[in-house]
Amino acid sequence: MNRAARPPQAPPGAEEERACRDGPPGGSERGSGTVMVLGIIAVALCLALGATGLIQAQAAAGRARAAADLAALAGATALTSVLAPADPCATAQRVARANGAELGSCTVDGEDVTVTVAVPTRVLGITRRAGAAARAGPVNPL
Repeated sequence: MNRAARPPQAPPGAEEERACRDGPPGGSERGSGTVMVLGIIAVALCLALGATGLIQAQAAAGRARAAADLAALAGATALTSVLAPADPCATAQRVARANGAELGSCTVDGEDVTVTVAVPTRVLGITRRAGAAARAGPVNPL
């Protein structure tokens, strides 16, 4: 009997150890890491898209607040100006338009001017409008 022709015997438990390390026979888990990485990338892209939409909406809201503040201040200044009095709502509309906003409403109550404005914007490719309101006038006495 030739001892060199026999294949070497595996030690006991080596077959189970190989099955745990390499997975089931036939490689049914091959490529599962790729699928998991693609899933993680898809989730990351969805989160980035959502964050982009929130940032765009927040920027539009900031532009609307700034335009409303400036329009209200301009209207109140025109209302109380001694040197160059003017129509406060017309002045507020000019200032709102100059800041890329549309004047929604303008009310004058005593020395207070209250305006609402809207700024057209696109959030994730969808046309939206960001609105804001502001009041300007003298501070009420305590």
